[in-house]
Amino acid sequence: MTPIPPPASPSVRLTAMASCGGCAAKLSQKLLAEVLGALSPDMADRKPDPNVLVNGDTFDDAGVYQLRGDLALVQTVDFFTPIVDDPYEFGQIAAANALSDVYAMGGRPITALNLLGVPGDKLNPRDIAGILRGGAEKVREAGCALVGGHTIKSSEPIYGLSVTGIVHPRHILTNAAACPGDLLVLTKPLGTGIITTGIQRGLAPASIADAAIRQMIRLNTIGAELAERQLTRCATDITGFGLTGHLGNILRASSVAAEITAAAVPVIGAQVMDLIAKKCIPGGTMANLHSADAFVDWGTTPDDLRIVLADAQTSGPLLLCVNPRDLEHVLQCLDQDQALSKAVIGKIVSGEPAIRVR
Repeated sequence: MTPIPPPASPSVRLTAMASCGGCAAKLSQKLLAEVLGALSPDMADRKPDPNVLVNGDTFDDAGVYQLRGDLALVQTVDFFTPIVDDPYEFGQIAAANALSDVYAMGGRPITALNLLGVPGDKLNPRDIAGILRGGAEKVREAGCALVGGHTIKSSEPIYGLSVTGIVHPRHILTNAAACPGDLLVLTKPLGTGIITTGIQRGLAPASIADAAIRQMIRLNTIGAELAERQLTRCATDITGFGLTGHLGNILRASSVAAEITAAAVPVIGAQVMDLIAKKCIPGGTMANLHSADAFVDWGTTPDDLRIVLADAQTSGPLLLCVNPRDLEHVLQCLDQDQALSKAVIGKIVSGEPAIRVR
């Protein structure tokens, strides 16, 4: 069969076909907690598998299943609706986002399966192929094998990956390993949810839109490198629940609290605040902000910074919990990786799971 060549430009605006985009399309943490709570009685009598090292109990980024003493599988699945108009870029972003779950657990992805839903009567074959081509490129960049996939008809385009990785059980990064005194390090700036909402509404300047897209297609391979060097034991990737939501998961799993310095949190660009002023705020971000009010002491934090801290990210940064004695080595690794950020934004402290923003 003759390969379908990439189109010069997409035939339609993908974002116009999506009611919500990227990781902002997730169910809210509040609703998800209610759903999982309703399932709990049904699961209570089931005998746990001793080979399951990490499951949904700690709201980690992926599950981990031990095969032998020195090897465990990392398994995840992630997909969403478009946040950019170009099919190729959408494929890259969605794949990078799914692969990030494995890196956030300290693992290396080895196989991936495509998950694709499209309105076949509205997207031409070249655009559909563009989505898959973008995903395949990211999978290849990760040194991962793309082994197949599944497609369905869908009223909105959806794309992502099911990814399997491997990790040494001693190198697992988990939400449940944060310790008082750990420093919080962020590897990318925030703001992709706000910017992509601006893209969808035609309000995001080209410069900030391009910066967000370049950031979202970057792989978070540094997570595996830091885990293998045993420079951290606790990490998560910041996606649909925002910085506050994902940090909150760490605090609950580890039974600790955190302090954040709002001014230390990096933002993709000053134009993010301009977009907030224009009400370019994802519904998922507003849901995160509402959920955060239950466990975040905002102090005098301005409203626009609160929105940034709760912004629903797509293919966002890793949040690392780093022992102060290892901070210099971690920052060196981030330098070598040419990380977009190596900001120390706060620390883990003793106390009931809660965040205090200064």
